[in-house]
Amino acid sequence: MDHVDLAIIGSGSGNSLITPDFDDKQVAVVESGVFGGTCLNVGCIPTKMFVYAAEVAQTVRESGRYGVEAHLDGVDWPAIRDRVFGRIDPISGGGLDYRRSGANTRVYQGRARFTGPRELAIRDAGGLETALTADQIVIAAGSSAVVPEVIRDCGVPFHTSDTVMRLERLPSSVVIVGGGFIAAEFAHVFSALGARVSLIVRGPALLRVEDDAISAAFTAGAQRRWDVHLGVQPAQVAAHQDGVAVTLTSGEVVTGEVLLVATGRSPNTPDLNLAAAGVQVHPDGRVVVDGHGRTGAPGVWALGDVSSPYQLKHVANHEARVVAHNLAHPDELKSFDHRFVPSAVFTSPQIASVGATERDLIEAGTPYVSKVQRYGDTAYGWAMEDTEGFCKLLADPRTGRLLGAHVLGAEASTLIQPAIQAMSLGATVQQVARGQYWIHPALAEVLENALLGLELTAASEVLEMPVEGEGVSRP
Repeated sequence: MDHVDLAIIGSGSGNSLITPDFDDKQVAVVESGVFGGTCLNVGCIPTKMFVYAAEVAQTVRESGRYGVEAHLDGVDWPAIRDRVFGRIDPISGGGLDYRRSGANTRVYQGRARFTGPRELAIRDAGGLETALTADQIVIAAGSSAVVPEVIRDCGVPFHTSDTVMRLERLPSSVVIVGGGFIAAEFAHVFSALGARVSLIVRGPALLRVEDDAISAAFTAGAQRRWDVHLGVQPAQVAAHQDGVAVTLTSGEVVTGEVLLVATGRSPNTPDLNLAAAGVQVHPDGRVVVDGHGRTGAPGVWALGDVSSPYQLKHVANHEARVVAHNLAHPDELKSFDHRFVPSAVFTSPQIASVGATERDLIEAGTPYVSKVQRYGDTAYGWAMEDTEGFCKLLADPRTGRLLGAHVLGAEASTLIQPAIQAMSLGATVQQVARGQYWIHPALAEVLENALLGLELTAASEVLEMPVEGEGVSRP
């Protein structure tokens, strides 16, 4: 039986736990899939590389609105794919080699399950099991794509986000089941690159976790761009001359060359035998942890998608930093900070959000004021000929602090950052709007004007820019 000071199940954000604090300790990394986790191999990084290529193609197609005569000669899918994985695969392989050859690290390639408190059995691809014990164990096993039973058992080939980016060629048409982040991003990618896209959405709108104004606007735009079927589910899936035919609960039949299932992801906990370790799980399968990342079992921790309510890489990275500190400094525990968790959807148009939605505030009975600022009502928005983009802010009318920010439009994931910063640092609307310069006529004026448009009933402290004569001299 092998023994280490620290065992980490999962090589995504869990891999970053091995800080200099562990240079004099033995650390094991257990990985059942591709080294590096979801974000590197099948998530954030490769998808955004595809998104960027899609946006280049879309820009060429839409150039005529600016008086630029251009046309798209074609899309080389294999070249796009190989650009992505020609960079990512070596990083994954290099990370594996680095941990294999580390002076104090070892890699176990196989699927782990608990056999007792801080005891693991790791089964490799050949069925050989290795027993491993550790003083401390971190569960960072991530999540996997959810596939509805009607599709899983249909006998017809289908893809998830784990496999669809490695297609041999660009399909002429794609049927996507789902209406969330993953579905919206891949709908943008495939349609911008030239495929016909059909979306099968269970709910009445897409991206329903977003503020209602964002969800409604995005759904309306999606219906103009793609073949969208709302309020339905797959009832039957069968082979078709085009590739696949999906019969909906409404009776409609949707056909396409490729079927992509994007109905969410679930924590990788079912095979871990957590009960043997005394680790509890939520009804949705997530590991139960406290604010420091500790499970109910002594010496066992968890982070990222396997335990967090936020399936976001930046959240997993934050939790990894906290857990890494706590592992090495048990008498100086740090806590997770999930107060202002932002998210972005890299679709068309891009979406970003942080904080409460208007629906949240109404349900909680929280007083608020709101302001919607359209991209097209700013100078840069004019330059872009933008007719869709807007920023919606929600604020406490008494304190002047932001409660939520929601953006739909170009560079939304960047534009929202000052709002995230303001909420995280406790700055008021007035301080953010008038306590700094805003470059004119940059796109950031969308956020500035939204801040200025919030009608606060009780002014908090106003921090204006200093003027000459008040300790500031002209350069």
